[in-house]
Amino acid sequence: MSNTSVNSSFVRPVTFFINGFSNIPHAKYYYVFLSLVYAVTVFGNSFIMYIIYLARRLHTAKYVAVFHLALSDLCGSSALIPRLINMFLFNHQDVLYEACLANMFFIYHFMNMQSLTLLALSFDRLIAICFPLRYHVIVTKSVMFLIIAAIWIFSVTIFAILVGLLTRLSFCRSTVVNSYFCDHGPIYSLACNDNSINIFMVIICFGLLICLPLLLIIFSYFCIALALSKIAHGGDRIKAMKTCTSHLLLVAIFYLPVLSVNISALTASLHPNTRIINNSLSQIIPPMLNPIIYTLKTDEVMQSIKDMYKRNKVNLMMERNIKHIGGNEKL
Repeated sequence: MSNTSVNSSFVRPVTFFINGFSNIPHAKYYYVFLSLVYAVTVFGNSFIMYIIYLARRLHTAKYVAVFHLALSDLCGSSALIPRLINMFLFNHQDVLYEACLANMFFIYHFMNMQSLTLLALSFDRLIAICFPLRYHVIVTKSVMFLIIAAIWIFSVTIFAILVGLLTRLSFCRSTVVNSYFCDHGPIYSLACNDNSINIFMVIICFGLLICLPLLLIIFSYFCIALALSKIAHGGDRIKAMKTCTSHLLLVAIFYLPVLSVNISALTASLHPNTRIINNSLSQIIPPMLNPIIYTLKTDEVMQSIKDMYKRNKVNLMMERNIKHIGGNEKL
């Protein structure tokens, strides 16, 4: 057990010990796999942000949200995976109490940013298809920046409360966290004093930050389906549907694993190793796949990449010609 600081009956640990996998041979290979996933995530999300930043045709409200999604994916993976590699490949599993709570805040905050940004993108699709003539009036870049600012304030407030409530807990027995990071559930379950308010906050957060956004996204697509059913021409309907495919794939990739992990945890007693694999994959795979889906499934992004490639190729040829002419003049 870690050293603790004691104030009468209240015990606050100096460190938590992050246990990770138990009794799994060659578990380090899994963390090597995570490092490869992280490399792809960094490259993919940096690339999509680079394209959006440089391509003028992508300077729209929709791609402000897509840029923010890529940034959230990148920050969320960076808060999680490098720390995992440091802990389990280099045996630094003791984490300072304050650092543990800070890391927990950033991991949950950026994961929530992904959820709420997907909701913002569903609002964009709803207005684009249901109110196409008013789209550019309602969904402006200023409006999207305001939405993103609002979800940041909301998320920071919620997770500051969630993490802050852990500081009222006393840890007089164990400080061994049966998870792969400073996970909220395994930490508050170690408390010796009353943790009912922490359990209540978990229920509030799950309902407010996971279930409610998903229900609103489902409702928006129900409205979109009604609007599409009124379009007489089949070609126009298919064209409108194609603009939603990337977003629907992102929603499925993000929410299905998160919901399955939480439902399975509520309905059955999961082995810690199973919980670690399920949770970690649901956190690291969507940020890796999001930029790939948006690159391959979105015509605007693909066309912007082609235009930039052609422009760079022309510039390169012009530079070569200038150098060639300059060389001939010297001769």
